[in-house]
Amino acid sequence: MQEVILQTKKISKRYGKFSALEQADMTVYQGDIYGLIGRNGAGKTTAMKMIAGLTEPTDGEYTIFGKKGTSARSEKRRIGCLIENPAFFGGLTAYQNLKYYCYQKGITDLKQIDHVLTLVNLSDVKNKKFRKFSLGMKQRLGIAFALLDNPDLVILDEPINGLDPIGISELRETFHKLNRENNITFMISSHILSELYAVANRFLFMDKGKVLQEVTKQELDLACSRCLVVRTDDTKKTAMLIESELGIEDYKVIHQDEVRIYDESAKSDVINKMLIQNDVGISGIYESGVSLEDYFKQLIGEEK
Repeated sequence: MQEVILQTKKISKRYGKFSALEQADMTVYQGDIYGLIGRNGAGKTTAMKMIAGLTEPTDGEYTIFGKKGTSARSEKRRIGCLIENPAFFGGLTAYQNLKYYCYQKGITDLKQIDHVLTLVNLSDVKNKKFRKFSLGMKQRLGIAFALLDNPDLVILDEPINGLDPIGISELRETFHKLNRENNITFMISSHILSELYAVANRFLFMDKGKVLQEVTKQELDLACSRCLVVRTDDTKKTAMLIESELGIEDYKVIHQDEVRIYDESAKSDVINKMLIQNDVGISGIYESGVSLEDYFKQLIGEEK
């Protein structure tokens, strides 16, 4: 069973009368690449700041590495974050910039600088001045900064924002490598689902300060897959009949009145006739399936 390293229970954050986050529940397991997806202003950054200890929740609580409340403060050293970009100095090299932040963080073992630069594939340009870095290289140096303390959880706010396709691909490979080889858990935010989909294994959808849904990648794939939706008054009997009468096994009972069939050979007229003959009430049979972007729009109510 996967270890839960972060769990929030109805955490909220208010600034005066403005509610930036409302009763947000989320669960992050060790080894996750956990994606927070939502439009600008959805509450992603606020949630990340609370988890990183940069601000305190107005209401609710969270458990980090098995500890909560004041006892969780000691665990914050196990978190690396890049929420508001550190002020790297253009006239200093990558190595010199990280050396400066080692002193700021109280890190005395400067071998750690070479270590994190290697992790993000910047060791060959460690003596190159920051102002000559591409945007993708700057983002990777930011991740190196977040890794300086050897964290178990790394929180990154919009790290792929503004990158070109090559930069996004390079950063994606970096995340997967660190997750796979160094067992680092990531929490990454973005307002572009398609880009986050390529790297994350679990997702939290947010809008206007509220959590809409928490799903695995498999569940998201299932929700977006092309399928034949059967709405019926008896899902148990429907499932039994499509197996025994039609030999269809690739299906899922979604709700108490809905069965989704993923077998491409399934025909709506055949299924309709078979269910009627067996006295099963049907309120509708139709094809379904949406893109990732349309799925998100449906969640936030922008599309019927």
